[in-house]
Amino acid sequence: MHRRSFLFGTSTLLISQMLVGCNASKQPQLTVQVLKGSIPGRILKEFQESLSQKAQLKFSPVVQLRQLFKQLRSLQKNEAAQKESEGFDISGLFGKSPAKNIDLLTLGDFWLQEAIEKELIQSLSREDLQNWSNLSPKWQDLVTRNNQGLVDKQGQIWAAPYRWGSTVIIYRKDKLKKFDWKIEDWSDLWREELKGRISLLNQPREVIGLTLKKLGKSYNSENLQSIKSLKEELQVLNQQVKFYNSTNYIEPLILGDTWLAVGWSNDIVSLVSRYPQLGVVVPNSGTALWADLWVQPKVTGKKDETQESLSNKWIDFCWKPQIAKQIAVLTKANSPIDTEIPASEIPKPLQNLLSANPEVFEKSEFLLPLSSSAVKEYDSLFREMKSS
Repeated sequence: MHRRSFLFGTSTLLISQMLVGCNASKQPQLTVQVLKGSIPGRILKEFQESLSQKAQLKFSPVVQLRQLFKQLRSLQKNEAAQKESEGFDISGLFGKSPAKNIDLLTLGDFWLQEAIEKELIQSLSREDLQNWSNLSPKWQDLVTRNNQGLVDKQGQIWAAPYRWGSTVIIYRKDKLKKFDWKIEDWSDLWREELKGRISLLNQPREVIGLTLKKLGKSYNSENLQSIKSLKEELQVLNQQVKFYNSTNYIEPLILGDTWLAVGWSNDIVSLVSRYPQLGVVVPNSGTALWADLWVQPKVTGKKDETQESLSNKWIDFCWKPQIAKQIAVLTKANSPIDTEIPASEIPKPLQNLLSANPEVFEKSEFLLPLSSSAVKEYDSLFREMKSS
């Protein structure tokens, strides 16, 4: 699974020149591989100004979460040392090789279990994260896991969430206004009027999961064979679908080739304001959630205490309510920190998307790790569905 991302603005380059002063080579460094567009440039400047000692902030943007996970895997094979370079590292903007020593990296929650199980990351210290208590139990539970990467309240903290979004329904308002019903929930995907007009993500967990939600079940259900009528529901849904695609599903919707698509919130927030004919709904019965997380790549040998301290300070900085609010508003995402964002600060077309409904949020779920037998069952059932 992967999600696309927003682009960094040109202000990032301007700020990069401001973050490094005289005697830069003597300053401590924080080297971060970050999902492109998930951290505004102004936040880096504010973090620099909050430090008692100046530091080099080397943030290299990477376009896709899948690329970041591949980099995380490749770090185990890289050299332990990297030559210091003065200034703000913008090599990622020009397609050059990323730094070999990385203190923090953005990881999608979908890859967290594998990163833990394969020992690609190291746990974080609760004692060193002063703002850990700012996260609600739902977020704390997401990243507290055992050594197999499974959710475990007695486990260790493996990641730090800093923004999140959800799987949503995007539709053409102009195409559906002639009907006497409105798109409100997953069950609307089965309406006869939408036959052959829908695109779905090419993801077993997403498609089977939304069908499970329609049936009042969990996205993380195991033993699918025991769920009555699931197979029949999927077969009917397949007749509604024009195509399955996880990357190019917006363009056909804009062109009118489809009337409705299931997709990820961060793919469409930048488009809704530009295309007023598009509407967005977070299904009332709950949906799948995704989160962008900070993780600390596993290193061999002695840890650099100064760099580790900077990493913890950065994570804590992202969890300050006023900073968390800026990240949410400026990147058009949601925050894991409880912040009050006035509706006036959210573009009107995005208000129902970014102003999380507490009741819907409580019904929504992260896609948690399943047993290997359950994963095979989801894959098999999805293939069977698409061939029906």
